[in-house]
Amino acid sequence: MEYSAAVRFHDSLTQYKVYEDYLDSKVTPMDLFYLKSRELARKLVEHGHKGTVLSREEFEEKKAAAQAAEAARSNALTLASAGKELKDNFLKALAEREEANRSGKMTSVIFIRDHNTLGQEVSGYIDYAHRLKTQDFEPYFSGKKRLMPGRSDLCFYNWKTQVSTSNSSPNFEVIYDDPNGLLFKNKRDKKILNVDPMSGPGEDSNRTFLQSDLYVHVVIYDHNIRTV
Repeated sequence: MEYSAAVRFHDSLTQYKVYEDYLDSKVTPMDLFYLKSRELARKLVEHGHKGTVLSREEFEEKKAAAQAAEAARSNALTLASAGKELKDNFLKALAEREEANRSGKMTSVIFIRDHNTLGQEVSGYIDYAHRLKTQDFEPYFSGKKRLMPGRSDLCFYNWKTQVSTSNSSPNFEVIYDDPNGLLFKNKRDKKILNVDPMSGPGEDSNRTFLQSDLYVHVVIYDHNIRTV
């Protein structure tokens, strides 16, 4: 098998959740019609009656290798901060968190207070992981654009017009009517992120205050997702 074909073959294994799904892909409707049993049809495939197939051990090994290669390619392609010379503390902090937010190991909430293009003071909370999936961050890391909160982010407030919005994201539910103030509930582990500067940020969360030449006020809240 040529190298490129082998790579495509191994990558195709990632579409199967378990070994049985892989065996099912080789079972035909005619097999099921005559055998009357999916389990028996799988056994025939596994024992080579339908051609050469991977053993369970070979399947698990090659699938794991394909997933690792896929993750490596994905990271190489999607890290917008890669190769950038970053001088501002805020951009450096975003770069340090980019891979973890893209991979799902961390979900960060960014608080920004500054002035928009009209000179109006605005502030808001941004779901960094969600923005990374929905926007190209290369212009931000290269200094062509400034990251600013907007009406579609977790929370937004324009101090001049008094326009206020809040939106839950794929990662966080906004809780704005709690006696303790504004809270964000992580949708994966259900833990609460508290953005009150007088309180702790919550379990598995950290708060980082940053001095930035680009913004009046910046804070990053990191929520770490436990995998076990």
